[in-house]
Amino acid sequence: MTAELKTKIGKTINNLKRNNMDSYYCDTKEDACKLVKTLINKGDVISSGGSVTLKQTGIYDIITSSEYNYLDRSAPGITHEEVEEVYRKTFCADAFFTSTNAITENGELYNVDGNSNRVAAILYGPKSVVVVCGINKVVKNIDEAVKRVKTVAAPQNTVRLNCDTYCAKDGKCVSINKENSELCEGCHSSQRICCNYVVCAQQRHIGRIKVIIIGEEYGY
Repeated sequence: MTAELKTKIGKTINNLKRNNMDSYYCDTKEDACKLVKTLINKGDVISSGGSVTLKQTGIYDIITSSEYNYLDRSAPGITHEEVEEVYRKTFCADAFFTSTNAITENGELYNVDGNSNRVAAILYGPKSVVVVCGINKVVKNIDEAVKRVKTVAAPQNTVRLNCDTYCAKDGKCVSINKENSELCEGCHSSQRICCNYVVCAQQRHIGRIKVIIIGEEYGY
């Protein structure tokens, strides 16, 4: 890790703590997996948002193991009604795992969602929220976080989810091409995934949100 990147991560970690979010740095995904096991207890009810990062790091395998009671919205044969019930039960979970679209050096989490069960659980409900991200998601400020979603996170996720959107085809949000575009401006596809925009700044509930930054690149 370069001295510049080390300083950037250190600043982000310190500002997350200032904003009442517990924060950790792990060099590798293996270290992150070890840390995760100390943040949850056997038998905990656990839920998660859709996350490439959790699967790439092996953390998804941990939380879905038989040691925990995982609320599985992807279970074989699950119905739409049962998925909705998982979303509701998530608000009473012991822990909710997710990644984030971006983290700023000021210690803010920036997330944009379509269905928005993920951002809802981050904001309220589960006793503990564990956010896992690679160093590729650390940005300078909210402006860079917005740009990252419009040019990286949203386009790659719409491709992954087979969504019929402008960004899936063009590789960036339609609003990027416009001067003085508004934050929420985008396409009007029925499959648009950028519907609700959330910034997590200072938290009232100290330590409820826990952020793990890994010194490798993961997810979108």
